[in-house]
Order: sequence, then structure tokens, then C-alpha cells
Amino acid sequence: MRIVEIREKTVGIKSDIANAYIDFSQMTCSVVAVVTDVVRDGKPVIGYGFNSNGRYGAGGLMRERFIPRLMSAAPDSLVDEANDNLDPFKIWARLMTNEKPGGHGERSVAVGTIDMAVWDAVAKIAGKPLYRLLADRYRGGVADESVWVYAAGGYYYPGKGLEALQAEMRSYRDRGYKVVKMKIGATSLEDDLRRIDAVLEVVGDGRNLCVDANGRFDLKTAIAYAEALKPYDLFWYEEAGDPLDYALQAELANHYDRPMATGENLFSHQDARNLIRHGGMRPDRDWLQFDCALSYGLVEYMRTLDMLAENGWSSRRVVPHGGHQMSLNIAAGLHLGGNESYPDVFKPFCGFADSIAVEDGRVRLPDLPGIGFEDKAELFAVMRDALETGK
Repeated sequence: MRIVEIREKTVGIKSDIANAYIDFSQMTCSVVAVVTDVVRDGKPVIGYGFNSNGRYGAGGLMRERFIPRLMSAAPDSLVDEANDNLDPFKIWARLMTNEKPGGHGERSVAVGTIDMAVWDAVAKIAGKPLYRLLADRYRGGVADESVWVYAAGGYYYPGKGLEALQAEMRSYRDRGYKVVKMKIGATSLEDDLRRIDAVLEVVGDGRNLCVDANGRFDLKTAIAYAEALKPYDLFWYEEAGDPLDYALQAELANHYDRPMATGENLFSHQDARNLIRHGGMRPDRDWLQFDCALSYGLVEYMRTLDMLAENGWSSRRVVPHGGHQMSLNIAAGLHLGGNESYPDVFKPFCGFADSIAVEDGRVRLPDLPGIGFEDKAELFAVMRDALETGK
């Protein structure tokens, strides 16, 4: 059993949207196909992966460093003999051979993308949906049959007024979502409060709305927003300051007793641990948003979950960033609290299986081996293209 080839292609996910920090007009991502010599139904088993939005494609790092390193390994050194399968942990260790500790930047995206494709292949070889495989191996065979999801949107579009914002949020509610999220911080506090009021006219209670500043605020601004947001009793107030400014996050907790969320821009279990140690996060109310595809993949994500358990955090307080099927499988298989969803932006990488609708704020997973990309036609066409024309 061995990996025959790994192919990578950079594709665009550009969109004329912006949050408080960046616009996405030039955004890219990497798509990866891991081809194995295992045959199912007369065809080789192929695992697919891609990186989440917000970080650019990392194809250069893959081609120059990580793919050659993995492909030069002895095939037997990458096999899980007990399960007659590839071993994601051995593969991860090979990818990170001769890598210096620290510096969890773009290489975490490169490794995380390959890791996603590896897990897709492993689950396909086992003949199981990934979430079932994870539950069987690590949660005593118990998986969540559905996952709570929220609709992320509310971006700043050119010329987008309050009516358009309301129409967007109404469309999410019409599609089965209960909780929605909108962006703040790219305009004045007064203007953002008007936008929040407009959305609440659609979704009603503040517990149906999250707001996300994407790390834009200094401490003074973060506190000013916190004071203004308190009366709304929102579902959460997300990433007020720079993701590595743990002191800001800790001080903000002294001024805002409602739920907060952060973590999507922390790319290792060490950085996640520093957030827990120094960021003032509260395990009874706050939410953690680490994204496996951006943070070295599921192998590293399990280390993060173990660290959280050691520090008294429930996995149910973890709701991953990214809005993709990989995180959805992890949420169902490893008992996370939910998953982000992008119903309309970052196509075709947003959303879940075509055959399964969101119902009362929850979504089920397809009964397909692997991650389930094959039940998302537009995305899987891109995946196949990565195999056929990948460089």
C-alpha cells in the first residue's frame, strides 16, 4: 500500500467582498489530490483536500518541500499495519521532518491541505464516512448524527445597504439556519450598530446573531464596541483584536461578560495553548474556532483537542472556522460544538453536501466513504480537475 502521486493546483476563490481587514478579490487556495495504489470498484482510491478561505494557496511550499519529502519516504514507513491502511500520523511526521519548531505560518496551510486529502483517502480505503471512522477510532463508536451550523455572511460589499444586508440574512433563515453572523469593524461604531439593528429586525433575538471584527480593533476600540454590544446579548463577539494579542483578549474579558469567540487565526496546538493560558478565555461561555485545514491538519487538531481537555475545556466549546466538509466531519466524529457555514460566499468551496439541507440550524452528513466531496458536484468538479491537470 502506498501513495502513488500527489498533485496540487492553485485555484481562485476571489469574490467582491471584504471584512474589516482584507478584501477577497485576489484570494486563492490550493487543491490537492493524493493518489493511492489501493483499488475500489475498479478505480484507484484518491483523497482530496483544499485549504480554507482567508489564507492564500500554498502550492509553492508543497511542490518545493512537502510533496517531495513525503514521496521520498519508504512506502512501508507510512502504513498503519493494524488497520491495513495509510497512517496519517506517520505521514504527518514525515511531512514535518527537518522542520524547525515555531513559525506557524504558511507551512501550516500546506501541511493541513495535504493532511485533509490523506484523511479522505484513509476513510475511503476503510469504506467509511470520515466522521464514522473518527468516532470508531477515538470516541467509542459514538458519532453525532447531525451538527449545529450557523450561516456566516454579512460582508461589506460595494454599495451594499441595509436592505441588501437584511435580504441576505433573511435568505439564510429561509434555508434553515437559525443563527447568522455578520462583519463589523470596517466602518464606524455608529454605522455598525445601525447594521446590527437592521439584522435583528430579521433574526429577532440577539442570541441569533454573531458579530466578527476579524482582529481589527485596538484595546480601546474593542472595549467601546463591547460596551455598545452588551445590551444586544449576542451569540458571540468574535476576534476583536489581533489573534496573537492575548493580553488584549484577556483584558476585554474584564469588560464584556457575554460570550466571545476567537482562534481561527491560530495555526498550531502551541498557539492554541497560549490562548488558553493567557487569553482570558472562559470555558463556561466562550467559543474556540481553530481551523484544521489551516493549522497543520487533523493530526495536529487532535493535539489541540487533547490540550483543551487537559485544561478543563469541553470539545463542545469548539466551533471550527472554514465552513467546509472536513470540519463538519470532525465536528460529528469528535463531538465538537458545531461548524461554520458559508451558504453563498467562497464558492465552490463553501457549504456541505448537495443532497442534505439545513434543518432547524442543523445538518446531517452524507453516507459516503471519505469526507463526502463527491456529493458536492461543483466542488468535486474542481477536485477532479486538480487530478487531471494538476502540476
